[in-house]
Amino acid sequence: MPRESYQAQLAAMQEDVLYMSEVVIDRLRLALEAMAQKDEDAATEVIDGDDEVNDLYLELEQDCIDLLALQQPVAGDLRLIASSFKIITDLERVGDLAVNLGEHTLDSRHDMFPEVDIHAIGDLTVEMLEDAMAAYEARDDEACYDIAARDDELDRLCERASQTVVRDLIETELDADDSEEEVEALMQDVSRMLLTVRDLERVGDHAVNIAARTLYMVENDEELIY
Repeated sequence: MPRESYQAQLAAMQEDVLYMSEVVIDRLRLALEAMAQKDEDAATEVIDGDDEVNDLYLELEQDCIDLLALQQPVAGDLRLIASSFKIITDLERVGDLAVNLGEHTLDSRHDMFPEVDIHAIGDLTVEMLEDAMAAYEARDDEACYDIAARDDELDRLCERASQTVVRDLIETELDADDSEEEVEALMQDVSRMLLTVRDLERVGDHAVNIAARTLYMVENDEELIY
């Protein structure tokens, strides 16, 4: 009976990790939709929902600690718990990045940089995160390599977007009668867009981290971690 209970605890932990990922991915999607639609209510919902993500993280953190301390797992079970602990940390940080996107939406003043397809970048990050969690659930080591490879595409998109923003700023002609407030607003919009690109790039990095920990969990392979 104790052994059955232990296996049930492991299964429940995995299910809770997957549930946390669903909450975080929903928040990320909502943040991207809020940005696209300039929906302040949706952006506020993302920000206010951060407490739920943090609570889930703390509960799962304690579950992992209890399993490590009380069950003293070895081999595959130890890798499962350790990897899950790392994965929930990445998920919590993605939740923080979704909050950042919500705050960028609330602070935005103008429609700028139409050449930057921020939504395509956002869609790719969501797909990478979804696929990373699917690999964790299915213990799919091959998918982990694919996710890591797709991060190169994301990095290229983010670099191109940042270059476009900087180029547009350089090419912007400021009138002599532009007020200091107008110039400051322009600089804030530029900074906000660069931060948005950076935050989405970091979401991709966390997806790769999840894939790396999954590969370690399944194959005891540290290749993608370093």
